[in-house]
Amino acid sequence: MITATIAIALAYLIGSLSTAIIACKLTGLPDPRGQGSGNPGATNVLRFGGKKIAIIVLLGDMIKGLLPVLAVSQLGGSPLLIALTAAAAFLGHLYPIFFGFKGGKGVATALGVILAISWLAGLTVLAVWLLVAFALRYSSLAALSASISAPLICWFYRPDIEILVMMIGMSTLLVWRHRTNIQNLLQGKEARIGEKKKPQEK
Repeated sequence: MITATIAIALAYLIGSLSTAIIACKLTGLPDPRGQGSGNPGATNVLRFGGKKIAIIVLLGDMIKGLLPVLAVSQLGGSPLLIALTAAAAFLGHLYPIFFGFKGGKGVATALGVILAISWLAGLTVLAVWLLVAFALRYSSLAALSASISAPLICWFYRPDIEILVMMIGMSTLLVWRHRTNIQNLLQGKEARIGEKKKPQEK
């Protein structure tokens, strides 16, 4: 019980490390929370920081979800502990203790979690994101499509009820965090990948 509690707490703390904020500060870029959409994530950083820093943010956010879950899995953790560790890392990104509990939307961190649970599931979810992103050029729509399909994809590759429940909860939060994007998509105001987002569209 003590080991499980430590694993979950560490996962949350790792998730709370905002790659976007830290990377922008180290490279002399402005705080992403005050730029574009205000979201400390790779897509927003891409708009004002360029591709290189956006890739760093994307990989960093993925690793935050991947490492804690992979460590627990490799150490023989139960499906319940894996699910709780995954949820803790994800919630750390959304509500980071180090940054006033105001974090990103969690897409990259969720992908890292899924890759740790099943690399085949992770690659399938990534394929959904890439297909929608390249076809329609909307990062938010790609994220929503991948999020909605993720629980079923994970269940196909890893049919554990504890992990399914965690995935449904994670996907629900991902959709909720994209509620403004959903509204913008419906109104035709959502910026496409590579476009600068106007401040009033936050």
